Amino acid sequence: MKRQWRRKIIWGVLGGAVLGGMFIVGVNLAILARQSAIIRAGDQVPAAASALVFGGGMKPDGSMSEMQEDRVRQGIELYQSGRVGRLIMTGDDGARRFDEVTAMRQYAIDNGVPEGDILVDPHGYRTYLSCKRAAEVYGVTTTIAISQSFHLPRIIYFCEHFGIRTAGVPADLRDYNSWWVPHGREILARLKGWLQITLSK
Repeated sequence: MKRQWRRKIIWGVLGGAVLGGMFIVGVNLAILARQSAIIRAGDQVPAAASALVFGGGMKPDGSMSEMQEDRVRQGIELYQSGRVGRLIMTGDDGARRFDEVTAMRQYAIDNGVPEGDILVDPHGYRTYLSCKRAAEVYGVTTTIAISQSFHLPRIIYFCEHFGIRTAGVPADLRDYNSWWVPHGREILARLKGWLQITLSK
């Protein structure tokens, strides 16, 4: 009898693990379907009133992470090419961890973007909040989202939910020498994002 119960418990745990894995895969595939809205190399970036540039972390010495710097660089390039009219820097203002947005803004100014064409959202503490605030606080209805390729499907998923028509432009300007941070963690972040939109609102 004990052996039978032990087997049932083991099979129940295994079955739950399989179903859980299938659920995570399904959610990720649903969000990754937004890859069709990413502008690939050589494609024409549509003109937009603004580009939403996402914070990507700071180093302990106070300088921007490589990912964040590349996002801002890509935004500057789009601005200088005339594809976007202004840059919206969204990220942490230092209240949670590091002051991303001040560094992003200054980098853009130092590279020729006029101060008047830079808008700072200092409370974009999470991707979800950045997209929500873009729509509800800043009235954005159409935008170019700038981040690394792994991040863009989730950004587009959130922005679409808040009524923002979004095209993503990758800022993959170098090799970041890490699999887990940009890819492994994003698998869990997509699951969290789906739960935010579907359950917790």
